[in-house]
Amino acid sequence: MKRWLFAFTLVLAVCVLMCACVTGTKKGYVHDPRLNPEAMKDIVENPEAVYGFSPDPQSTRLGTYAQYDWSDPGFVADAKKQRVAYHDSLSTMSVILDRMTEQGASTEEIARAVSAERNRLRLAAYDDDPAGLEEVKQSNLQTYGHEDGPTADEMYEKYGSWETVIQKAFSANLGMDACCGLYDDYYQLYVELGLVEN
Repeated sequence: MKRWLFAFTLVLAVCVLMCACVTGTKKGYVHDPRLNPEAMKDIVENPEAVYGFSPDPQSTRLGTYAQYDWSDPGFVADAKKQRVAYHDSLSTMSVILDRMTEQGASTEEIARAVSAERNRLRLAAYDDDPAGLEEVKQSNLQTYGHEDGPTADEMYEKYGSWETVIQKAFSANLGMDACCGLYDDYYQLYVELGLVEN
């Protein structure tokens, strides 16, 4: 019986190793960010990086973060903590969504409220990091023409529906999540937002 169990365990281990080699997931990810164009549009593969990815210096959204050392475990651990705190802060948007839905607000009214809250939260995430705040504001200025982030009207003009404006308000930058080791942690969120196919 013990030989059978040992042989089974050995075969199973070999199969797992072969699957990992075939799928080629990066740095322990179950879901490979390289297979998602939405994730890869702002990042590049970096074998030296803690999680195998770093921001693309050419990216409008994440380019300013390429200057940091993504191979430094201490830096990446701090970035990961900040990223988790940012994701957690988005729960206030859910409160707004639920409250306004109960009150019978229109989809447009809800979209405007959560979009404004998203911009506020994104800037507030840098309260203790003046240099980071300046980088985000400069990125917003380059992308939208103003420092606060996209307005609900700009999002509506881009996507053509208030439902999509709400969806985009709840979305996150998948590339930054991948750089911080959080791609698997928030994968179900990406599925719910239609950013990946499950």
